Amino acid sequence: MDVQLKRGILEICVLAAMREEDAYGYKIIKDLSSFMEVSESTLYPILKRLEQSGCVTEYSVEHNGRLRKYYRITETGHDRISEFLNDWDSVMRAYRFIRGDEMNDKK
Repeated sequence: MDVQLKRGILEICVLAAMREEDAYGYKIIKDLSSFMEVSESTLYPILKRLEQSGCVTEYSVEHNGRLRKYYRITETGHDRISEFLNDWDSVMRAYRFIRGDEMNDKK
């Protein structure tokens, strides 16, 4: 899969993992693990980019005597998910064209 496409989809998955409640890194990895493999070395740069773009905010909470970083999706992050979902139909049309499904449907 194209690296840029995969990166974009992964960013949306990370945002979606925070849609219902704030999350910390390990929880995000665990939530995504049922359908994709994500390592800490992949996740934290994504979280940093999402924070820099205003899609998430970060805060710390003490947990078992240590600070744990939590991430919260922002309105910008919710908008980004919505934009992705709106664009997905055109992505699927392109996918069907690449597979040849569109050509077969016209015959």
